[in-house]
Amino acid sequence: MFIHDYQLREGKAMIRRARLFTVLLAILAATGALAAGTAAHVVVVVWDGMRPDFVTAETTPTLWNLAKQGVTFRNHHAAYPSMTEVNGTTLATGAYPEESSIIANKEFRPAINASKKVGTEELAVVRAGDEATGGHYLNSPTLAEILHRHGIRTAIAGAKGVVLLHDRAARPEAAAGVNLYAGSTLPESGASAITGLLGEFPAGELTGTNRDLWTRRALTGPLWEKEVPAFSLLWLSEPDHSQHETGPGSATSLAAIKLADENLAQVLAAVDQKGLRDTTDIIVVSDHGFSTIERNVDVAGVLYAQGFHASRAFPHSGAHDGDVMVVGNGGTVLLYVTGRDQTLIAKITHGLQSQPFCGVVFTREPVEGAFRLHDARIDSPFAPDIVFATRWKSDHSTNGTPGLTYSDYGEYGPGCGMHGSLSPFDMHNTCIAAGPGFRTGVEDNLATGNIDIVPTVLWLLGVEPEHKLSGRVLTEALTQPGSAPPSCETWRLQAVFRMQDAIWHQYLKFTEVNGVLYFDEGNGEQMPQHDIGGN
Repeated sequence: MFIHDYQLREGKAMIRRARLFTVLLAILAATGALAAGTAAHVVVVVWDGMRPDFVTAETTPTLWNLAKQGVTFRNHHAAYPSMTEVNGTTLATGAYPEESSIIANKEFRPAINASKKVGTEELAVVRAGDEATGGHYLNSPTLAEILHRHGIRTAIAGAKGVVLLHDRAARPEAAAGVNLYAGSTLPESGASAITGLLGEFPAGELTGTNRDLWTRRALTGPLWEKEVPAFSLLWLSEPDHSQHETGPGSATSLAAIKLADENLAQVLAAVDQKGLRDTTDIIVVSDHGFSTIERNVDVAGVLYAQGFHASRAFPHSGAHDGDVMVVGNGGTVLLYVTGRDQTLIAKITHGLQSQPFCGVVFTREPVEGAFRLHDARIDSPFAPDIVFATRWKSDHSTNGTPGLTYSDYGEYGPGCGMHGSLSPFDMHNTCIAAGPGFRTGVEDNLATGNIDIVPTVLWLLGVEPEHKLSGRVLTEALTQPGSAPPSCETWRLQAVFRMQDAIWHQYLKFTEVNGVLYFDEGNGEQMPQHDIGGN
């Protein structure tokens, strides 16, 4: 049984209001009442893995004060899966994962490696992906690429390799933008000037604070020395690094958050010293939230014990029909079924749903009791046959932080941090913005998301998108006159499957604002035969 439980009413009315609002915006833009381009500069600072409940006056005084000067987005969302490379790409393109083509940190791409998973942000993978697709490793242009085509300069600096996805093209020294990613640069010649001033990129430690400090100094120093470009991005590795190692809410993680706040303070100080604060919009955002691992699971091992030919890698001689590649990504797991036998895929799906670690299952083709990949906007050309989010609960960790989850990832164990699931603690993340383009002292309670950052930045810089973006301009938070309140509806998708002794029930809750979908949470469980209700 498959239930589209589109309750919460007024679906047709919502569509009519959304269409009317779109027409109104077009009229206002044409008449100049909603003219874009209030900022000469936009600076986006990403705190990797920052949960919104850790933004406090004590732990993050700089960010706390910035919020008072601007807008706090109280209902901000990561794209699903709530992973770094997925949301790094969403923050770069303004596109759903199925449109950008990056749906996980680790994927199986046979054209790149026919026997094992690849890291989607790795330089060799990116180059091989572009070669295999004629330059379309990402199916959507990035913000940096759009700006470059308008002759607008950019500076991308990240303590993690994910920022390579923002601006990946090889380039000459005179190019319109520089990308500093995990200590390497594009153009490659730019590295020597940075390392000559700051030394080599620091080695990895328990925390990533040294790498963050080095990267921030590179941005506000040599990359901004001649001028601050129209668009800059600084990607900090904290608190993600510390939270993975010690769990969200640990003393180590909270200390790393304080250092991220100090880096933000130095970015703002540099903008002030250059006399640019009145013409610069600052957006502080995280790529995803965070949970604590309650229990690890070996999905490949569980499926193998159930009689399926499941493994983490295929032999170099090649896979056979019925072989299953399992690619764990913490709170979400991808399964690629060789031969794509639909009967086998259904058996695997229902086998997963019999396990306590299973949360929400999505499949490429219809399977009873599962959602379709497209329902979560992850049906990319390279998508697997089955994707499932691990089960979560709201209980507190030993650090006193709510949000526990299962994890299929061997590097971190119980008590460590993880993300990637459809838990609200993973899917809801931080976003605060201030500057001439944003209202002052406002809390935006509408659903917003990482998917909206690119269209909003383009609007602030007065650049027309060259194609339709998945996200929306956050007009309700901007100082431009003439904005009408966007329409907003919350929906719930449900699916059930009758097992031998129980009923599988799963749900996916999402909010829609003017046609843009924001995924709030989802979970699943086995229930007694007489009850198909649930959360």
